[in-house]
Order: sequence, then C-alpha cells, then structure tokens
Amino acid sequence: MGMTMTQKILAAHAGLEKVEAGQLIEADLDLVLGNDITSPVAIKEMEKMNVEGVFDKDKIALVPDHFVPNKDIKSAEHCKCVREFAYRNEITNYFEVGEMGIEHALLPEKGLTVAGDVIIGADSHTCTYGALGAFSTGVGSTDMAAGMATGKAWFKVPGAIKFHLVGKPAPWVSGKDIILHIIGMIGVDGALYKSMEFVGEGIRNLTMDDRFTIANMAIEAGGKNGIFPVDDTAIAYMKEHSQKEYTVYEADADAVYDEEYTIDLGALRPTVAFPHLPENTKTVDEIGEDIKIDQVVIGSCTNGRLDDLRIAAKVLSGKHVAKGIRCIVIPATQAIYMQAMEEGLLKTFIEAGAVVSTPTCGPCLGGYMGILAEGERCVSTTNRNFVGRMGHVKSEIYLASPAVAAASAVAGKIACP
Repeated sequence: MGMTMTQKILAAHAGLEKVEAGQLIEADLDLVLGNDITSPVAIKEMEKMNVEGVFDKDKIALVPDHFVPNKDIKSAEHCKCVREFAYRNEITNYFEVGEMGIEHALLPEKGLTVAGDVIIGADSHTCTYGALGAFSTGVGSTDMAAGMATGKAWFKVPGAIKFHLVGKPAPWVSGKDIILHIIGMIGVDGALYKSMEFVGEGIRNLTMDDRFTIANMAIEAGGKNGIFPVDDTAIAYMKEHSQKEYTVYEADADAVYDEEYTIDLGALRPTVAFPHLPENTKTVDEIGEDIKIDQVVIGSCTNGRLDDLRIAAKVLSGKHVAKGIRCIVIPATQAIYMQAMEEGLLKTFIEAGAVVSTPTCGPCLGGYMGILAEGERCVSTTNRNFVGRMGHVKSEIYLASPAVAAASAVAGKIACP
C-alpha cells in the first residue's frame, strides 16, 4: 500500500520510511508562522516553558497583518508584543508595516515556502502553501509556541481525497469558483481532517494565483491541508521568488484515497456562496432574483493577488460603482500594491469610485476597513461568511470571485460580468 503526496512529505520529516493514515508522528518543521492576533498568545506560552530563545531564527515568520496598521490601543499592544519578541530573538522574517502584507500572500512572494516543506502557522489558512507542493496546515497558538521552541510538531497523519481536475475553465471562471464548487459539492465537513490532493491535466490551465486560492480554502471543507503536484508552473514560481532548495514528492500509484472526484473545469460557472456557510453555493445562473448589496470587498489572503486585481480592474474599467455601494480594494502585499500602481490598476479602481487600502486582513475577520451594520449585505472575495464574520450578526456575506465582486459593485446587486 503506497503513500499519498502529503504522507510522503510527513514521513520524510518524521525520519520514517512509511506512514499511514491515523498514525501519530513527530515531524521536523521548515517554517513556523504567526500573526498579530495569534503570536502574542504563543509568546506568552513560550514564556511559561522557560525555554531560551527559538529553535531557528531563520525558520520563524512573524507577520502583523490582521489589525495593521493598528486600529486601536489593544491591537497596538499586540503588535508591540510581537515586535519586541522578534527583536529580542533576532527573528529574520519579521515584517513591519511598510514591509508586511497579508501573510499567506507574503510568504510565498518572499520565497519562504517551497515544495516539500512542512509548515505550521497559527492561522487556519496556512494551508495556502500546498499550492507549491508543501504540507502546510493551521495550528493553535500553543502548538505554534512548541514549534518555535523545538522546531517540531505532532501530527496525526491524514487520510486523503483525490480531486481530478480536467478541462479548461471558461472566461470569468477562476480558482475561487472551482473551490466554491467543490465545497458546495462535499460540504464544510466533507474533507474533515483529510488531505485534499488535486491532480489531473486541468491543473495546467490554472495559474499559481488560482492554485493559492484553491489550497487556501481547503480548510473551509474541513481539510487538514490542500496540495498540488509540482509542475513547471510551480517550479517557475519558486525559481522566481525563492533561493531555498525544494523537494518534489509524488504520490505512489497505489496510494489509498478515501474518496475520488472528477471536476470538469469547463463545465463550471461563476459561483457564489450564500450566507452563512461556504457550502451554500449557487451559480450565477441559479440565483434567479435580485440580491441588492451595500458593500463589495476585493482582497484577502484568498483573492488579493495580482491576477485578482487585474480581473477586477478589467471589469471596472470605464464603469462606475453603483450609487450607494461601498467598494473596497485591498492589495495583499506591498509588491502587489506597487505592481498594481505601475499597471494603472489603482487608477482604474479610484476612477470607478472604489477605495484602495494598504495591505491588511481588515474586513475579512470583522477587524476594520469595512465593518457591516445590521441588515447590510456584502459581496466579498474573502473565504468565510459565518454569522457576524464581517460585523453585525444580522449582516450577510456572499463569497465570490473578483470578477463577480467587481460586476456586483457596478450593478448594485449580485451580478456576473
């Protein structure tokens, strides 16, 4: 009985020839990540351990991004805690305001995540880096503390679900539509503690930004991680962004999967997740009624990358946001912000009546830069639409791609380009 791609990575990092689903292992870590919300808790836990320093100052990344630039005194105190810890321990990869971005867009851009790595992060969307063929998963702050102290973490080896992606997406269908379709199909617990392993010839028709989006939302199906094979597109990305050595792992031909699905990308349509779960999906053709909105958010660790901004700008070019609609655009990193500025995308957004924010998680978690009032509706390119996620418990969030979000901003209701 062979191993899946994820199982091979975990076996190598545990120093074992073979692992199987359900097995408990201790694995070496290549990177430990924390942000301004989760890191202070981990830092306090480290203090209780009475450990001297961190296991490797080059293998820890601290990214203040959720409430940054600080929105209030409490968030400022959290960032101060992280900043002082980073300086005290000479953390190489600490990213201050002006350098930082949304963590899951920033780390691949900075070359800190590559194929074959084992990465933990005290943020549930750490599974993003599976797009590059890494095993990456979210953990609690206590596990982050142990990881920073020892460079190791315990895992229960996950079983796996295989998703065969075939065909080529139609215009305006993106990685966001693909993962929303999958979550709608299997449910928010359909991959509970499983590795979501994506294979098939259709992958060659997906950009890296598409793949990051799909891997990012594996957790929204309950997945332990999402992972893609390492092809020429992934290798080109790593060579452009990273100096790190990478290792390519491939699943065995006789690897065991709990379930297998085939997704015809050419048959998919732009998809929207209705409140209050990512599984409540409808294609734009199935909505059948006018759903008027108050706000649009284009950004986040899911859809704040350059491809996302280009698509949104293409839809908004020469048009204007509908009267009474607030449209907020958030580039995910400073580099993306700069490139968007050089390409004229920011000018397009502003001329269309949108506002452009510095990189931040901000509204995604109900932090700031777009909190919803009672009864308000938002079309958002973020990853969660739980009750109260973006503000008032009686507000509503509709998850969608940048194309649908931009078109909705112009229409004043959920719409497709």
